[in-house]
Amino acid sequence: MFGLFKRKSELEVLQQKYEKLLAEAYKLSSINRSESDKKVGEADVILKQIELLQVNEK
Repeated sequence: MFGLFKRKSELEVLQQKYEKLLAEAYKLSSINRSESDKKVGEADVILKQIELLQVNEK
């Protein structure tokens, strides 16, 4: 309960967005391939941001 108001780090927020986009892309892959590819592209941009944050933290 004490962690209730704990703010998420920028890295955690980006990781959640990345996972959400990949899940949406997977669902769309059987319905609309072009939309799925767009979601994967968006996820790739976020992955690059995640990698930059991880490199800067070290």
